[in-house]
Parts: sequence; structure tokens; C-alpha cells
Amino acid sequence: MTRPPIVVVLGHVDHGKSSLLEAIREDFKITSKESGGITQHIGAYQAEYQGKQTTFIDTPGHEAFSAMRSRGAKIADIAILVVAADDGVQQQTKEAISVIQEAGIPMIVAVNKIDKPGADEEKVKRELSQNNVFVESFGGNVPCVNTSATTKQGIPGLLEMTLLVADLAHLTSDPSKHAKGVVIETSLDSRRGNSATLLVKDGTLRVGDIVGTRNAWGRAKMLQNFQGESIQEALPSTPVLMVGFEEHPRIGEEFQVFENEDSARAFLSPTIEKEGAKASLEPTTNFLNIVLKADVAGSVEVLQYMLSVLPQEKIALRIVDSGIGEVGEGDVRLAQGTNARVLGFRTKVNAQALGLAQRENIPLETFDVMYDLIQRVREVMEKSQESRFVRKDIGNLRVLAMFLREKDRQIIGGRVLEGEIQKGSNVDVMRNGEIVGQGRLLNLQKNKNDVDHALKGDECGLLFVGSIQVEVGDILQFHILAPDTI
Repeated sequence: MTRPPIVVVLGHVDHGKSSLLEAIREDFKITSKESGGITQHIGAYQAEYQGKQTTFIDTPGHEAFSAMRSRGAKIADIAILVVAADDGVQQQTKEAISVIQEAGIPMIVAVNKIDKPGADEEKVKRELSQNNVFVESFGGNVPCVNTSATTKQGIPGLLEMTLLVADLAHLTSDPSKHAKGVVIETSLDSRRGNSATLLVKDGTLRVGDIVGTRNAWGRAKMLQNFQGESIQEALPSTPVLMVGFEEHPRIGEEFQVFENEDSARAFLSPTIEKEGAKASLEPTTNFLNIVLKADVAGSVEVLQYMLSVLPQEKIALRIVDSGIGEVGEGDVRLAQGTNARVLGFRTKVNAQALGLAQRENIPLETFDVMYDLIQRVREVMEKSQESRFVRKDIGNLRVLAMFLREKDRQIIGGRVLEGEIQKGSNVDVMRNGEIVGQGRLLNLQKNKNDVDHALKGDECGLLFVGSIQVEVGDILQFHILAPDTI
């Protein structure tokens, strides 16, 4: 049977992607209730036009779509490229074009904000042709529709064009088969546990089915549609929230239904690595540490991917810790101990964390747009390069005793082996000749008195904050960042 098309909407950050989808929701009886969690962040909606359904994926940007595609899954059937008529082709537009062309899916151009002063659709078309996108009126084969999310101009025409392109693609499926599809979001609910937004590409997904990916499996305890309503089954091209995963699946992973739990477990990859997690801990002359918090696991994973592909020839980027939920005091203390910045995406900062960051002058920023967070990291990295600070090793210490262990704070006893150690310096934790973690020396004592430094042969106590649990016998290497005098 023919299945509904799955459409991804891409374009520059402020050219009206979300506004267009909002206009479609308003005019075609689509609600965007947040109760099911499925319309958040990587939104999935279904619209009905001329008696036919269309599924829309609203990603936070082409970077997120590219991150999902990096695992080889075919997410969408059609892409709508949104370009503002009063702004034209921008850098993100060009990047979105590349992503769509690499995906090998049909493109429809929506020239949006056609009602704005200064709107020039012909200029947009010329700029598109300069980027190898030739619309039909310019002798090409790419459909182009003028739209306005404000006045609703062109919205029916855009939906009609989408259905026409879908008809030409001959999209088919077999609802009688076990479901297969793609994970487009994951989240953790304190009441319901691990859940994931799944996009069924073929077959039918039912409550009670055993669902597995290469990274996780679980039994479908509950299914909800994009409006947050409980359903018993999801047909092809349907986005659905599934509760019941044992672990978080990864966004962009393909899922399938298995006959039993043993088959699902056997399908798991034997070597599951956390992609884009903590960066290499090899020594470097200049680096930027980040503590990353986001609203849902899918957002964390996309951000990790996007940060990992930033140029790092002159300054290395290290994610010392990442997680979901609000930014707490522990996150700020970890940033203090590792000389890191705290970055939050679509998440809150609790009062204790905010107060600590302000008192201790710890950089803490939150963002609602992924592109803005990535651009901020770019700016900080560029500024760090200009500062030309280099690493200066000052001494090391052998750990002799452990007096206190907390989540990210430890009180350690040790003897300085060479050089000197200084209060406030950065620390590499060495174990069996390899760096296994990092931290910072917050306080230093000799003979129960606070001191600023300790020399070779001194025995001392340290307040260490870091991302690793230190063990007796570890060697702590201390270093500072000093101005490059070359």
C-alpha cells in the first residue's frame, strides 16, 4: 500500500521553518500538545490535506538532521528548503542544501516571508541557482512555492506540491509486517523511565512488541501519537512515542521488532561506544573544557556530534561531562574543578548553581537554539586562540591516601615527587602511565594549614574536583596556562 510521505524542513535559523509548521498546524487541525513529549525539540507532526496524510519532521537545524543521517538511516522522503524572501540564501541555507543533496531526496523550495517589505523572490531564485539549485521557472526541476506563515499565503500550494512529489516517488509499505523505522528522539521521564520517539517506516508497531536497535532494546509498554494520545498501534510513516526501553537508543538508529527478548539482546552491538562523548584526554598546549547539559538525551547527542566536528587544530575541545536535566550545583563545581564552561541547551539553571557560578565567576550560559550554542563555542575557541596561552607543567604528586569521596570532590593525601604544586592549578590524573581523567586543585594544606603551594618532598592534603575518582597510587600531574612568550 501507499504510505504518507515523511518531510523534513530545513533552512536558515530565522527564515521561518517553525512558523510555517505552526501555520500548517493551525490550518489543518494539528495540535502541538507537549504532554507526550513527542512534539518537543525534534518535532513530528501529521497534517491532512485533500484526504491524504503528510508527516513533518521539524529538526532543530540541518546539523541535527545530518547527525541523524550519519548513522546511515534514511530519515525523510522529501525536504522542504525554507528561504526568506527578504534575506535570501545565507550560509546555513547553503549548508542545508548540501545536506539535502547528500541525502539524495527530492527538494521543494519554500520562498517564505513573501509578504515582507523588501521581499524579492527572483533574487532568491538567482542565488539558489548560484548554489546549484535550479527551480522550475529558471529551467530546472526543483518546485518552488511562495509562502507566508503570517498571512497563510501559499500553504495549501506547498502541501499540494508535497503530495505531488510524493506520488512521483511511489512510496509503499506493508502494514502486515513487523515494524521497522528510525529513532528520532530519546528522553528520560522520572515517572516512566526511558522513552523514544520512533518514526515507523514500514510495518506496524503495536503495544507489547519487543523493539530493538544496535544500542538498546525494550518492550513497548505504552505508545502515544504526536498529540499525546495513547494508541494501540502505529502504521507506516507514523511518529510515535514508545515507553519501555531498558537503555537510551541513539537518535538516527534504525529499530525493528523482534520475536522475543533473546533475539533483541543478540542484535545489540558487542562494542557499544558513546559517540561524541568525552574528548581525548591527551595533553595539549591549549584546550577548552565544557560541561554540557540539555533537555533530552537526543539533544545532548546531537550537540556532542556538532561540537566534535568543529576545527580543533589549534585548540582542543573537551566535554568533561554531559547529561540531561537542569544545571545543578554539582555541574558548576565540576566546571570549577576542571576549568570548564557550563553550557545548557533548553534547560533551566537552579538557584544554587546560578549563585555559585556568580560568586566564583564560572562561565555559565544557556541557549534555546543549537546554532547559537555552537556559534558561541566557536567564538570562545577563536578568542582562546588569540590569547595564545600554552600549558606549563609545574610538578607532580603521588597519591598516598583518600580521606573523602563525593560525586566530584575528593580530599586526597600525597607527597610531591618533583617540581611544585600550586593552589588553583589544573590536574591530569595518571594511572598505569595513561591519563584517565582531569580536575583542578581547589585547596591545598600542609600541617593542617592552608597554603598556596607545596614543594618537592612535601606531604600535603588536597581538595580535588574533577571528572574521575582518584585512587591511591595515582600520579597527579599539575599544570597551569601561561602566556605564550614566543
